[in-house]
Amino acid sequence: MAEPLCLNAVIGFGGGVEEGLLVHPDGRTIIYPLGSTIVLRDKTDPRAQEFLQGHSDKVSCVALSSSGRYLASGQVTNMGFPADIIIWDLESRQLMHRMALHKVKIQALDFSFDESHLVSLGGPDDNSLVLWDVMSGSAICGSSTHKDFTLKCKFFNNCNDKFVTGGNYNLHLWEFDRHDNKLRSTEAQLGQLRRLVNTLCIDSRDEFVYCGTSTGDVLQVSLERMLYRNSGPGKELIHQGATAACVVPNGDVIIGGGDGSVQVLKTALESSPTNPKLIKKMRTIATTRLEGKVTSIKLDQMGPKSVTFYAGTSACSIYKLTYEPTTGKLTEELLQTAHSAKINGLCFPDGLPDVFATCGLGFIRIWHLSTCRELLRISVPNLEAHCVAFSSDGKSILSGWGDGKIRAFGPQSGKLLYTINDAHLKAVTSIASTSDSERLVSGGEEGMVRIWRIAKQSQTLEASLKDHRGSVNSIKIKKDDTECVSASSDGSCIIWDLNTYKRRTSLFANTFFKSACYHPDESQIITTGTDRKITYWDAYNGQAIRIIDASDGNEVNALAVDCDGEAIISGGGDKMVKVWGYDEGHCYFIGVAHSGSITNVAVTPDKSTVVSVGTEGGIFCWDYATPHTLADL
Repeated sequence: MAEPLCLNAVIGFGGGVEEGLLVHPDGRTIIYPLGSTIVLRDKTDPRAQEFLQGHSDKVSCVALSSSGRYLASGQVTNMGFPADIIIWDLESRQLMHRMALHKVKIQALDFSFDESHLVSLGGPDDNSLVLWDVMSGSAICGSSTHKDFTLKCKFFNNCNDKFVTGGNYNLHLWEFDRHDNKLRSTEAQLGQLRRLVNTLCIDSRDEFVYCGTSTGDVLQVSLERMLYRNSGPGKELIHQGATAACVVPNGDVIIGGGDGSVQVLKTALESSPTNPKLIKKMRTIATTRLEGKVTSIKLDQMGPKSVTFYAGTSACSIYKLTYEPTTGKLTEELLQTAHSAKINGLCFPDGLPDVFATCGLGFIRIWHLSTCRELLRISVPNLEAHCVAFSSDGKSILSGWGDGKIRAFGPQSGKLLYTINDAHLKAVTSIASTSDSERLVSGGEEGMVRIWRIAKQSQTLEASLKDHRGSVNSIKIKKDDTECVSASSDGSCIIWDLNTYKRRTSLFANTFFKSACYHPDESQIITTGTDRKITYWDAYNGQAIRIIDASDGNEVNALAVDCDGEAIISGGGDKMVKVWGYDEGHCYFIGVAHSGSITNVAVTPDKSTVVSVGTEGGIFCWDYATPHTLADL
């Protein structure tokens, strides 16, 4: 049996999970999901992390009890299957209960103020409410919700048997009838208003619930009789809807919008100056703007002059907001940023284990491994970077883009050094640099392999090699720059002579080749692809030496070999990072944390860390584990 691979750190934030960012009452910890993993991170040190792993798929919602002792998390799963809810004991970091009654997706969760009850709301395919006993993990009672989708649920702050739900054209107050063991609902009276409720928050005295809507207004509804009372903001609606809300300790409400705006609304009743019988709408008293749709706002600390909040956005950034009620000033500070979409490329510079680059839609980012901080962000809006590589001399970052261009950037400044226009007819899908950094080899989506001469003032095409009929997914160059291997989706790997620019030999298999690597002594080539196998080839005559089954049912997208040739690291559609002994071909370690397909893996040059990236946008750093050789056994 393979042993678990130890997860050391993650870089990322599940910004797409609504209300997914939580602030622990201990004043030191923030909690958020990333894929199927829940991360507990120190506020000041992004490297100080702990992980809760128990979900089999992407975490869809999280909730924290008022004292911070319990954490509840729900996930999505395949159509027709039950979705799990897990209650964690944060004091021991252990799984307490695993509950499964809802199907496909858990939409929302919330604890009662005394931590005795948990309410869970199923997704669109389930649309039911269940009230759970926290200590036993058993269901107390349940009910179907409104015929249209219900999106949010929120317990009262001073009562453990009442909560509010809101969704598409529905807003209900629910009360638990202990005598009959039933949930009874009361519909809110909103008059002529018809709203899609995106977010709910209840004031500290349980007098009002504030409902952020997709229309862009915030409704103030009295909880005593569920009657509409007021709305805001007065002058201009929130663009792209109100998506997150939190009550300020003085009674005001802070609202996040789909356009990235954050504003504080005055909730106290104010009469109109022209007609005292009319109530003015809730007005905006402070505002700021963040990058991306605001998905979470949580209260952090209340000082003598200011109140701090943490906000998470769909651009996978975490901000610290500071609001000063006396001056009406609201300021933001960026704490953490990460990829919000699929990561395509991953690479380390030659001999540098502390720095690595990733690329994806619109960005190339340079990261510092030991601190998990972003050092540099290179933005090319509305274009996707398919591959990234450092030049061997470390003086440039080479990248291939969806518009068919190769762009090189300065590694410290991020300044554009040069662009090779029309490098390929379609997207540039792979790139590599020779050891003298005077030539680079690129592969395109149309199947061309091209060699470029790079001078200080010019970039010229030396050769264009057209033997592949599918996308070129991987290119590796030998250390002496005499040959390179290209892996393609047409089922062939071709070894090219970089002196004569002709084909030396070809490797054929019934697969879409996704990745190819040289063994450090360059006597063998290993490949992988959609046939779910890792194949060893003789680099001289192109004969297959050994074939390993690398996955049971999913394609393998990425391969890496450590600098000593002791281990192979693979990753793919099964969402697992696997460490294989190179000589034995046996899987010794498996790392489970991704919720999406793994797109790339790499080993640091000093063999301390394995880094993997995937379609969920997370960067996972694992402690490198040396496979046991036959001699050790």
